Amino acid sequence: MKCLVIDIGNTSTTVGIAENHKILKQVRIKKVDSTYAAIKDLIIELKGDDILDGSIVASVVPDLNDRWSRALKRTLGKEALFVSHKLNLGIEIDYPNPESIGADRLADTVAASMLYGCPAIVADFGTALTFDILSPENKYVGGVISPGLPLMTDYLHEKTALLPHVELVGEVPPIGKSTEDAIKIGATVGYRGILRETVKHLKNALGTEDIHLAATGGFASWVIKDLDMPFVLENDLTLIGLSFIFELNSDN
Repeated sequence: MKCLVIDIGNTSTTVGIAENHKILKQVRIKKVDSTYAAIKDLIIELKGDDILDGSIVASVVPDLNDRWSRALKRTLGKEALFVSHKLNLGIEIDYPNPESIGADRLADTVAASMLYGCPAIVADFGTALTFDILSPENKYVGGVISPGLPLMTDYLHEKTALLPHVELVGEVPPIGKSTEDAIKIGATVGYRGILRETVKHLKNALGTEDIHLAATGGFASWVIKDLDMPFVLENDLTLIGLSFIFELNSDN
């Protein structure tokens, strides 16, 4: 099956074409560029001459849902499928308020279940650093939320007079010889600490050491580079998860 997969986030939206759970091509637009006209043009350009079976959306920005829904119906001629806990996800939900689980987090967990098996922990490095947990029984059982790396660096810059805004790219030296390098070290070492302690805590909670670890999101590769933990990096995990959910809920 071939479908359009859309991940609407707080700062940007990623749109891709998926076939057989592989992402063939994708583009990303900033939230500020998400006008109806821009969305429609993006869909038309990305689709090209491809014949698609439909579209599926994971959104954490409700204000944009109607805009995307109308643009997708107009360009593809079919209603878009929006991810929620009510769909067939291929996993069970063991959570008191399943409607409060972010659609992107559901997609991440579905992809981890399908690609790696259970139990599993997915760390998603976005605006927030989220951890989602799949139990040995293939159930979504909850998660952990920490501030994301952009929040750390933005807050340091905004709330201090002398600290610059630092782009988290490039090599991280062992000791900071500049303010920029000092912030980079604090970010990467600090987040590796969060990873280690959170995974340790969750392994204890699940009662097992044998657990799959998956990482995704914009800052994942930067943080887990040379990390002494067996994280599998999959930058397209959310989009791949959407493709699985689309197939599970397709009438074709």
